[in-house]
Amino acid sequence: MQRKDAGPGLQNGAQILQDEESEVYDLERPMEDAGKFIDTKGAGLSLFSPGWLTQLGRLWGGSSDTPVAAAKPADIQDLLGGALFRALYKWMEESGPVYLLPTGPASSFLVISDPQAAKHVLRATDNPARPLYEKGLVAEVSRFLFGDGFAISGGDAWRVRRRAVSPSLHKAYLSAMLDAVFGPSAQHMTQKLEEAARTGAFLDMEACFSQLTLDVIGKAVFNYDFEALTRSSPLIQAVYTSLKETESRATDLVPIWKLPLAGLVVPRQRRAAAAVKLIRDTTERLIAQCKRIVDEEEARGLETGGEEGLLPVKGDPSVLRFLIASREEVTSTQLRDDLLSMLVAGHETTGSALTWTLHLLVQNPDTLARAQEEIDRVLGASPHPDLAQYQQLRYLQRCVAESMRLYPHPPVLLRRALVPDELPGTWLAGECGYKVPKGQDVMISVYNIHHSPAVWDEPEAFRPDRFPLDAPPPTEQNTDYRYIPFSGGPRKCVGDQFAMMEAVSALAVVLRRFTFYPKPGHEVGMTTGATIHTQNGLYMGVGLRQG
Repeated sequence: MQRKDAGPGLQNGAQILQDEESEVYDLERPMEDAGKFIDTKGAGLSLFSPGWLTQLGRLWGGSSDTPVAAAKPADIQDLLGGALFRALYKWMEESGPVYLLPTGPASSFLVISDPQAAKHVLRATDNPARPLYEKGLVAEVSRFLFGDGFAISGGDAWRVRRRAVSPSLHKAYLSAMLDAVFGPSAQHMTQKLEEAARTGAFLDMEACFSQLTLDVIGKAVFNYDFEALTRSSPLIQAVYTSLKETESRATDLVPIWKLPLAGLVVPRQRRAAAAVKLIRDTTERLIAQCKRIVDEEEARGLETGGEEGLLPVKGDPSVLRFLIASREEVTSTQLRDDLLSMLVAGHETTGSALTWTLHLLVQNPDTLARAQEEIDRVLGASPHPDLAQYQQLRYLQRCVAESMRLYPHPPVLLRRALVPDELPGTWLAGECGYKVPKGQDVMISVYNIHHSPAVWDEPEAFRPDRFPLDAPPPTEQNTDYRYIPFSGGPRKCVGDQFAMMEAVSALAVVLRRFTFYPKPGHEVGMTTGATIHTQNGLYMGVGLRQG
């Protein structure tokens, strides 16, 4: 298959993605090798809270009764691979569910690992009557990527954009996605799995799922087929690079990225700028194409087909189509930033959820067998689930939910106090609250809450049946913020149902036809960007299920 012309802007962006040793990333390589090129030079390489900063933090903190994490130089080893959440868990064990983590002589994170304190912060975010917290640092460090998109904007600007975008993800849209996008895209991926089963090759399932979710988000948001499953995609590398840069900026002791010329002279910043250019060029090109087709449609009816990868417009339920057809008064830049938020976040998080769910199922054969029995029974002769069948795949839904408890995406949430506040008496720490000064950066450790033995029985065990099948699926509401993989409050992820349906549909298709086994001697490892990734890929052998 020949590559379609990506346009000069896309090619230039890809060509200058270089690492600090000036080795050019080969973005045309097959995605099976993508793990070699994923940028893991992120937050872990920043000078982050050594012991002397802890002592400075005690002096700076004055009479605060908030415990201060005893960060030692040895702790930095946990961060070198980017696995920040592991160090946060260690400090929780030493300091309790709420503690101060100094990051400089006059800066710190207030780390929260308690459901009630997290609930207080998340529900107060962007409340018009009582605005206590905003995105803060996360908006600062990711604006280079998301611009003014609804993912990071705040106040009235966020409320306006959220109201514009949310209706596009209605029930009829999600049902259409199951039938037209989620299932068929997963069926398309099975061609790779069949080839691996025939040849005995080991596949990097993390790369496969990343390709799948990029194809899905392209069709669902833009009505565009990236063909990531059949050709290499520089966009996947660009997303990883950009998200890793956001985490690096959040934990940099010296914020070099704020310097005016950093993007020209600092290799890491050049790499990030090139990645963002590639993503923005792609998004702008798809918006322009869709606008042209919608305009033509209005002039001559529903006769226009797709162009350069765009799918036929007739019956197109994509988010882009919805927003353009609504003729809402919004700038092209605002529309780009809103859709870019969906493209990056929607592709990244669901790909990670699928990766870790498969990993956990293969590690737990009895659980896998039970999930496959349910899939066989519910789907019957159907190639992929429709809405009614999705609702019957209750155990498989719990498998995904339990995977997101153990590997939440993202593992931390960042907020900033707009006014002085006091945390409520915490569920884990008793009745005493902690004062939060104005401007304090807050880090809610979703990973800590999900792994705390004070919150969950056997927290490290993969037990999907901890969420009863005869009850609604777990949410932040019905677990009282013990389970928050999609955040909570006004800023809860707008695409939570989209992500669950996509993941369950993909797993139903894949697990119905194939068995998997880990590559002998391969260490998966963990690292983080905005989500938890494997460090070395999820290499699996593939077999065909009998019958």
